[in-house]
Amino acid sequence: MGRIGIEKMRVYPCSMAMDMHSLVEARGGNVAEVCGDMMITERSVNPPWEDPVTMAVNAARDLLNDEDRRSVKLLLVASESAPDQEKALSTWVQRYLDLPDDCRNLEVKHACYGGSGALNLALAWLHAEAEEGDKALVICTDQSRAHFNRPYEFVMGAGAVAMLLSRDADFFHIDRGLSGLFTHEVSDLIRPTSRVEAGHSETSLLSYIDAVDTAFKRYCEKVDAKRGIALANLQAIQSWFPRQIYHAPFGGITRRAHRAVMRSLPDFNAKIVAKDYEERVLPSLGFNRRMGGTYAGSVFISLLTLAGEISSNGDDFPSENRVGIYSYGSGSTGEFYSGCFGKSAKQSALQADLPGLLDARLNLTLAEYEAAEGARLDHIDKGDFEVNLSGFRNWYTTAYKGQKKLCFRGASEHIRLYEWS
Repeated sequence: MGRIGIEKMRVYPCSMAMDMHSLVEARGGNVAEVCGDMMITERSVNPPWEDPVTMAVNAARDLLNDEDRRSVKLLLVASESAPDQEKALSTWVQRYLDLPDDCRNLEVKHACYGGSGALNLALAWLHAEAEEGDKALVICTDQSRAHFNRPYEFVMGAGAVAMLLSRDADFFHIDRGLSGLFTHEVSDLIRPTSRVEAGHSETSLLSYIDAVDTAFKRYCEKVDAKRGIALANLQAIQSWFPRQIYHAPFGGITRRAHRAVMRSLPDFNAKIVAKDYEERVLPSLGFNRRMGGTYAGSVFISLLTLAGEISSNGDDFPSENRVGIYSYGSGSTGEFYSGCFGKSAKQSALQADLPGLLDARLNLTLAEYEAAEGARLDHIDKGDFEVNLSGFRNWYTTAYKGQKKLCFRGASEHIRLYEWS
């Protein structure tokens, strides 16, 4: 039971991208603030023939071999972008991934915390109920609404993360029982209708910071009680986990989160904490900088970033590869937990080849970006329509046709239609 965790993972970063410098400049925004302080250089964009269902399937299709598919008995899909208010997003994913018909599947919604929540549910199932050889598949898949000319347009994005969990995992092992939680009701960000994504950014920021401070303190109490290790100063924290990850709706918020966590330490020093941030947190943000807001998937995208950089001493889960993880979801829940990379982590990251996928995206002009976002917005709530596969410099033919990617083709009497390219 000691090897329960993430066996392998993949990220689907969408097939198109918008350069943030160009977008901010076109909107008359502050390039230095967005690309520098907020740490956003690109954002992922979906063509009209992709949606949260296709992203989820396209993230997982190359992750699973035939044996994996037969072994998946639990599928959890975390999303706040589901295309239907009743039918579970996970049902389409189960079908198009050709998973067994005795696979329990659920859609999980808790804003950006949904991915970590689903991960914990899957781990509990593996500990308590799964038969020998059973596996769980957890997928995070989200896309933002169109927010042309709004201040928060710059933090939008899209993407999907697929993770295979098992009792014989050597990619990443979650520290069992070491978790700090803080939850309370707050209407910071909401999607009250199929077309509206709204809220108050300042309230959301304050809720995020309040939650990370409390969740981290409670995590430290668990480590002390269960492992006999007091994380009472910066040196002890650095020794316990050489890397830390924070939920990143945009990269810049992680700097504030880290400062909030470290501020209560008796040896707090602003300059030392800033240096600590550069060394232990900043390295995790490389891929998030290029994808924009990925909602529930952001902490796992950061995890894959770090996996490509770690080294193993031959042990299954060397403690020097421990990572602290903070996940936050509006509404709200904040959780701080941790885990260790295993011996296959670096190789798995190389196989996932996220840098290659990011580089392969079509770089959009402003007009193309607005056309893609506008087409998706136009489809919402329509019962009968067909998705146009043309445009975007013939991108469907170039990047999809004959490549067995799942595509969204439209709707007939409100029934969504999908097909393989």
